[in-house]
Amino acid sequence: MPEFKKPTSEQEFEKNFSQIKPLMSDTEAYYESSRCLFCYDAPCVNACPTGIDIPLFIRQINSKNDSGAAKTIYESNFFGYACGKVCPTEVLCEGACVYNNSDVKPIEIGRLQSYATGKSIQSGKKYFKAGKPNGKKIAIIGAGPAGISCACELRILGFDVDIFEAKEKPSGLTVHGVAPYKITNKEALDEMKYLQDQFGFHITYQKPVLTKTDLDTLEGSYDAIFIGIGLGATSELKIKGEQLANVFGAVEFVDTLRMNHHKISVPGKVVVLGGGNTAMDAASETARMGAQVILAYRRSKEEMPAYDFEYDLAKSVGVKGVFNVTPEEIIGENGKVSGVRLKSTTDGNSYLEPCDWVIKATGQSKHSELLRLANVSMDEKGRIIVKENFQTSNKKYFAAGDAVSGGEEVVNAAANGKKAAKGIAAALS
Repeated sequence: MPEFKKPTSEQEFEKNFSQIKPLMSDTEAYYESSRCLFCYDAPCVNACPTGIDIPLFIRQINSKNDSGAAKTIYESNFFGYACGKVCPTEVLCEGACVYNNSDVKPIEIGRLQSYATGKSIQSGKKYFKAGKPNGKKIAIIGAGPAGISCACELRILGFDVDIFEAKEKPSGLTVHGVAPYKITNKEALDEMKYLQDQFGFHITYQKPVLTKTDLDTLEGSYDAIFIGIGLGATSELKIKGEQLANVFGAVEFVDTLRMNHHKISVPGKVVVLGGGNTAMDAASETARMGAQVILAYRRSKEEMPAYDFEYDLAKSVGVKGVFNVTPEEIIGENGKVSGVRLKSTTDGNSYLEPCDWVIKATGQSKHSELLRLANVSMDEKGRIIVKENFQTSNKKYFAAGDAVSGGEEVVNAAANGKKAAKGIAAALS
């Protein structure tokens, strides 16, 4: 039996998708910050891709200097609030906390980070302003973590910045690709407005850059172009039945759920194919929407690329894991999914798993066609090749984020977007 009832209202949806890292109260933040040992050469700082001075901002919270703490965070990471909620802190900063060596619960660094930055977002307190104009203009393709972080840093350095975003809302993964129980739409968009109010970059929405003509226009109007487009649609399995109705890509499903909440109707039984973190999110989300969920992965549980805590979270909401199986065929009736035939990778036997939906969490495609039009070099996996300053083989273009890494965390994209801005500034100076 499913663990959750189907939500039929926004209130029921919010209950099913209650935040796994809820905001701390002032009292909680004070007592949690008092546990920090303020380590010299703190391992938590070394584990953070953006290098936030974690002991400093925790000390500032403990001394009631919440504003100072937020400034410390934002000076290193423009996605300070979002990363506090969506980062896999269990394997980054909190995973490196010295308390782990003594079997003591690590400091809740992520929640403290969102506590401090959230207060500044709510009050509208500003810490930055655009630098003296240098007369140069930069175009950014994509308003995700890499693009927004690049824009913020460029504005500090005095550049005019225009961002071109294909969708209706900014923030990339934090709005469109992260599970709703990690961060709400409002939280993610509030931080984006907070940044835009300070830095003054301009975003044009529903403006995809798709053609050579689009690129030529940008090249003729801007001194440099930053590519922060992330990854594309879910990759195809190339098996029979994949085109049936009710076969979805995990990335597309998560996006649709984030935008529509309880208005999405999830049926009784869902099979999720994959073993990465996106598969865990899709499985957890469909379970919270009232479905009975099977997670099918082609290797063993120990070989899954997903973080252990993500799989534990999925199990806690009723997801059942089936391992060492690969999909052979998706079966349908009247043009719709009725099941998926799974084949054991250990003994070769096959069996039919009845279901109403199949969700593919089997990787994402690259925007290879656009990158070819931009004349930037790619590796054999379709990732953009960049130099140390994040410049591509086409000197006019710079890039960072998932289009370069092939798929990392929000915090990695934010860190590299900021570094790329410095690379752009150095190249144009």
